[in-house]
Amino acid sequence: MRQIFEPLLKLLRGRNAGQVGLAIGLGLGLLLVVFGFWRSLLILAMGIGGYYVGVRFFADTETFHELLDRLFPPGRFR
Repeated sequence: MRQIFEPLLKLLRGRNAGQVGLAIGLGLGLLLVVFGFWRSLLILAMGIGGYYVGVRFFADTETFHELLDRLFPPGRFR
């Protein structure tokens, strides 16, 4: 599971922790004010899910091709 978050951790490493916390808090606060709690929770869940799918399937082209072969007839989209 750690390898999934490694690119995100590399991006944040060396940054000022206060600035990162400020950006996260500001983003969450704006989401809550603009959309409300449940919609913000849905947006965050979809964002985390999208990040997971991107890291898991789109980082390695072979894994992505295996996913396409499972979803569609083999070789159709290559």
